[in-house]
Amino acid sequence: MTGHMTLGELRILAVHGLPEIRPGAALGTLIAGALADAGTPLESGDIVVVTHKVVAKAENALVDLASIIPSALATDFARRWNKDPRHIEVVLRQSARIVRMDRGVIISETRHGFVCANAGVDASNLIGGDVVCLLPKDPDRSAAAIADQIEETCGLRVPVIVCDTFGRPWREGLTNIAIGVAGLLPLHDYVGKRDSQGRELKVTALAVADELAGAAELVMGKLDRAPAAVVRGFPYQQGEGTARQLLRKAEMDMFR
Repeated sequence: MTGHMTLGELRILAVHGLPEIRPGAALGTLIAGALADAGTPLESGDIVVVTHKVVAKAENALVDLASIIPSALATDFARRWNKDPRHIEVVLRQSARIVRMDRGVIISETRHGFVCANAGVDASNLIGGDVVCLLPKDPDRSAAAIADQIEETCGLRVPVIVCDTFGRPWREGLTNIAIGVAGLLPLHDYVGKRDSQGRELKVTALAVADELAGAAELVMGKLDRAPAAVVRGFPYQQGEGTARQLLRKAEMDMFR
């Protein structure tokens, strides 16, 4: 794909038929196979979006809470807000910086640099009562590995986005964002270009990887057992992009 952002139509396909993901699973192979079995095989120019939950399962980024001894801080916070202190302890261990602890929610900065609720630690859609899921250690590398597996399976090199659902400070509701990227540039920079009135744009850059992740979530859903999707028809910019490029530098963060 080229960098021309001429867009007439998008098609987004949910990937159904994947088995329960176990540690060591080759997600790219399973996704390519499921699409082929459904009669909608991958095409050149497609973009694959995968939820971080199945990536974490495949990479065994899971924690058995029975193995966790909570600290005094975790125990006190959990008691005040009726939470599981072991879960809170995992959140604290996954946090590089605590931004806020209040109302039963911990807003923290992960070791990746993401600022999110509970350091991305999640217990939903997991088999077993006392297991929580962590963010992948290196989501960009995870995305690249999935792209490699897809290429080995069907001979196509397609971009891959690993996504997660984040809240937003000034708006209600959750939305998907990209936490791992391989094979496309996550930002489309319009700086230096001119608008329809001839004015030069100074700061406009679209977070296309986040927007693609959000679009994909519309067909994946939360309860539909479709942990991946294919975006077809988007004129992305090829390149060695990473999700780290979407992180605002500390010196540019007015709210830090």
